[in-house]
Amino acid sequence: MTQPAYLRIADELRRQIVDGRLGPGDRVPSRHQLARDHGVSDRVAVEAVRLLVSEGYVESRSGSGTYVRQRPTVKRLTRSWYRAHGRADSPFRADMEAQGRAGTWRSSSETSTATPAVAERLGVAEGDPVMRTRYTFLADEQPVMLSTSWEPLALTRGTPVMLPESGPYAGAGVVARMRAIEQTVTLASEIVTARAILADEADELGEPMGAIVMVIQRTYSGDHPVETADIVVPVDRYELEYVIPVD
Repeated sequence: MTQPAYLRIADELRRQIVDGRLGPGDRVPSRHQLARDHGVSDRVAVEAVRLLVSEGYVESRSGSGTYVRQRPTVKRLTRSWYRAHGRADSPFRADMEAQGRAGTWRSSSETSTATPAVAERLGVAEGDPVMRTRYTFLADEQPVMLSTSWEPLALTRGTPVMLPESGPYAGAGVVARMRAIEQTVTLASEIVTARAILADEADELGEPMGAIVMVIQRTYSGDHPVETADIVVPVDRYELEYVIPVD
């Protein structure tokens, strides 16, 4: 199948940006120049540029033109079982400390019921009560990633850790919190996928619509699952490094 002209033009510009032939701050050829160079109408050229704007590769400046967007410096997010198992503090805060940045977060918790997907991950019945907590993680006060976690209320209701960010264990990692109610976490499993960003995520993270995010589906378990979470990470800010112990 022949590729539409605007996709072909967008792909050529995208390759130039990825290869560094067009660097941050460089001006993208005008729609008239693109139309002339590729033998298409101005409308087709405009569609190609609009696609790159939606993907976050370029930005339009009123009265000036379209320029390659300055991308954030990519940081490394370490998924380390050694550190997660041994610390009472948050793994995210530890990552930020290692980068010389201040790691903080905003959160809100509410009781909810397990959706089919969450129920399967937690090993509970659909509709069972869970504590849902939404997080916005910040590095030096700038939002860098999001997370939504679910914990079975059958396990935590009435305990000091029922509200993840309130009480004597506020700010501690899941492993330390569960240890406080005699639940030993022995396994952390993660499934990593990628998708286009959602509108509310783009607004919260300051990312353009069309940006790509990694989604880490993480589940902590002992004798049974104790917490599961969806962690949303913009691909233009972080790369993932997995540190896995080998016996």
